Amino acid sequence: MLGGKKKDAEMNIGAKAEKEKKKKKKGKEDETPAYNNPAFEIFDPGSSFNAQSGFISQNQQAAPVAVEQPAQIPEQPLPQQEVVQQPVVAYDPNVPPQTPEAAPPAAYDPSVEQALALQQQAEAQQQALLQQQQQQPVEVLEAQPVAAVDYGGMAGQPSANVSLPTETQAEQDPNKKVARPVKRFRYTIINGIGKKEQGTFEAESEDDVRNFLISQDYQVLEVKERSASDIDIGGNGKMGAGDLSFSLTQLSTYLRAGIPLSDSVRILAKQSKKPNIKKSFNMLVYQLLKGESLSEAMIMQDKVYPKLLINMVKTAEMTGDLPSILDDMSEYYTSMEQTKKQMKSAMTYPAVVLTLAVGVLVFMMTYLVPQFTSMFESQGAELPMLTQIIVAVSNFLITKWYFLIAGIAVIVIIFMVCYKKIQKFRMMVQIILMHLPVVKDVIIYNEMANFSKTFASLLNHSVFITDSMEILSKITTNEVYIGIIQKTLENLAKGDSISSAFRGEWAIPVVAYEMIVTGETTGQLGAMMEKVAAHFQMLHKNVIDQMKSLVEPIMIVFLAGIVGVILVSIIQPMFSIYGQIK
Repeated sequence: MLGGKKKDAEMNIGAKAEKEKKKKKKGKEDETPAYNNPAFEIFDPGSSFNAQSGFISQNQQAAPVAVEQPAQIPEQPLPQQEVVQQPVVAYDPNVPPQTPEAAPPAAYDPSVEQALALQQQAEAQQQALLQQQQQQPVEVLEAQPVAAVDYGGMAGQPSANVSLPTETQAEQDPNKKVARPVKRFRYTIINGIGKKEQGTFEAESEDDVRNFLISQDYQVLEVKERSASDIDIGGNGKMGAGDLSFSLTQLSTYLRAGIPLSDSVRILAKQSKKPNIKKSFNMLVYQLLKGESLSEAMIMQDKVYPKLLINMVKTAEMTGDLPSILDDMSEYYTSMEQTKKQMKSAMTYPAVVLTLAVGVLVFMMTYLVPQFTSMFESQGAELPMLTQIIVAVSNFLITKWYFLIAGIAVIVIIFMVCYKKIQKFRMMVQIILMHLPVVKDVIIYNEMANFSKTFASLLNHSVFITDSMEILSKITTNEVYIGIIQKTLENLAKGDSISSAFRGEWAIPVVAYEMIVTGETTGQLGAMMEKVAAHFQMLHKNVIDQMKSLVEPIMIVFLAGIVGVILVSIIQPMFSIYGQIK
């Protein structure tokens, strides 16, 4: 009986517990989050769920666990919000829709408008600067060592003032260097051997000159700015081929010995005897110490150094082989100097003979002829036509010699000015000379030798053909060859070959043309130009020797003829006097 009641009670408790479980399960389903939703749940199908330990494997047996039921909390109803119903307005198409009222406009502030305008202007300038930089070609520059501005001067002295470029200049051309004003100075120093020495220098300030001279181990006595009337006696003309050859050889030797470039040029400046060359080397040292490259320092003295040398040095700085190119240029200027010496030696003898002939003629016309003229007049001799002409010339030289000198000077000056300033006149004179016997060979062979040697040197050092032609047009002074070079540049711009411009030119020998064609065909134009230069140098030397051997007898015959004419003019009246005496 008791057992039956107990069993019924357990069944009632079980039924009640089952009802509570169903009620809890239903509440959990309403409040289940997304990650407990079976659609999002990832589990092992071979495992069952334990309320305390979670998922367990299928082989593991779940032990009965007594679950403590939580106390039930009576549910409290949520406060309901009062919903206010809005009145429904019937739609009327004739009434425009209402818009919310706009906020009242803020008070006018001029500073805000100015700030916006300045910001827009700055953005426009920045955009224009970016476009300008994008349009400009990118130039890769080789890094140059920058030396200190202090040239080893005394401690405590202020360094040279450096003026930075203005903002406008930087915007116009950011890659262009701003030229600083350079002043001319005259200094007095005591050199290393204790002798007083004077010279000229060009720098930005007096302090720069003093610091530089002190760095060269000189004792500075005076530095003052030069006036406009203070001009150099030696001038600032170009260095001769002989000076360049000697200086370049020494500079190459110093560089190969490991001496820095600035110290090497400083040695050249100290051993130079000519004031203009000494000043030029000092200016190179000054620019090198400021951080400029050798080519840039030479460009600042383009009236002293040839354009060919400047371009070759610039090429050497890019390739890093300066001593080799200096040796090549030394050989080039040595050959140029030898050619000039050959020309001078060929013209020395004729010039000396011509001077002696003029002196003898002047002596005979101003001293001998007047004495014979007085004798003929006293004897009443009849003078022949030749004698009358000689006597008239003699009287003119004695009484109006200044007109002759002035006339010759005016003619020479006019000729030189026209030759220098008028291109057509200069070309006409050169064409005439290039068609004279012997003279034409001297001019053509010399021009071809210089052209070929210079062109070969430029090509062998990887200078562009167009740049080479421009340099060649600046080196020669012969208008015929300048025209041929300009024609070559035009052909190159059209895509034609170099040889096409030389075809059919009377000033270009056939040998040179064929060698140029061969060089273009084989790709060895530089080597062919060297052979052409050697060939025409030999021909030029032979022509000079021939001209020297021809000029000697020609000048002797010329002098003898003039003296003979004067003697005949004197002897003829003497025969008439002898006939009158008989």
